[in-house]
Amino acid sequence: MRALPLALSCALLLAAGTADAADPVKIRASWVVAPSDWTPLLLEKADLMRNNGKSYAFETIRFQGTPAIITAMANNEIELGNLAFSSLALAIQNAGMEDLRVVGDQFKDGVPGYHTNDYFVLKDSGIQKVEDLKGKALATNAAGSAVDIAMRAMLRKHKLEDKRDYTVIEAPFPTMKAMLLSKKADLATFVAPFSFDPELRQAGRPLFTQKDGIGETQMLVWAVRKGFIDKNRAAMLDFMEDAVRVVRWYLDPKNHDAAVQIAARVTKQPPERFAAWLFTGKDYYRNADLLPDLAALQANIDVQRELGFLKGPIDIQKYADPSVVKEAAARVK
Repeated sequence: MRALPLALSCALLLAAGTADAADPVKIRASWVVAPSDWTPLLLEKADLMRNNGKSYAFETIRFQGTPAIITAMANNEIELGNLAFSSLALAIQNAGMEDLRVVGDQFKDGVPGYHTNDYFVLKDSGIQKVEDLKGKALATNAAGSAVDIAMRAMLRKHKLEDKRDYTVIEAPFPTMKAMLLSKKADLATFVAPFSFDPELRQAGRPLFTQKDGIGETQMLVWAVRKGFIDKNRAAMLDFMEDAVRVVRWYLDPKNHDAAVQIAARVTKQPPERFAAWLFTGKDYYRNADLLPDLAALQANIDVQRELGFLKGPIDIQKYADPSVVKEAAARVK
């Protein structure tokens, strides 16, 4: 009689184990700014996320900036991190995350025919060339950020160095226009969509661009820890397949108006703020297969080191695994 309860217990345990094995793999993804980051836009096209809730369960988490994302990844609180080239390098070298792997593209700056970030001065400032910035105050979002590195690289090309020749002020992107118009900064850094502000362009003009400073930039990438990929490759492949499908939908010109409405809803901004540029040649370049440009990424990190933000070289090939997204893109019809 004791054999029956034992057999029943084993059967229940086996069934429970099978159910656990079938549970979708949780993929928690970070984002900072919409619509620059793909992450908050994916679930807006839930009909194209065909494997979500099946092989994987996708969850989005907003962060104020990449330092917090690095901490969350280090503590295994998120699986998919969106990192700028600068924060990726710091995560590898300073946070000791040697197991980070670049798995996808978010966007690039400075690709011919697409947008590049602008560094504005006032039209009546008398500043006509980079050399005129000597002794001036320059506004950047954060020391060591991607746009900050590009600014410093441009000034170094013109023999100007921080502290010796100019002062750096840190300010959030939404306050850059006020900083410039109030003359608290002589030069300010502008990313999309802030660089398209009509009031800014009426009073100011770009002195140089990010492309002038460091060429084409692999601005943001998706990164995952190697152990997660190794353990959950099939789920990651399904997720990346769905992500490519959604990205191609957003980039299709025939879906432009619908994409603008989604961006407006996600950001709680009027659609006219996005209509003229989002997912067009006026926007950043976004790879339709989510394939990162590792050559550009390597060049960007090399500049970061030359400016003193890294203590040693980084061979990005050791920290990249584009195989998943390549296979995923091939599966999308």
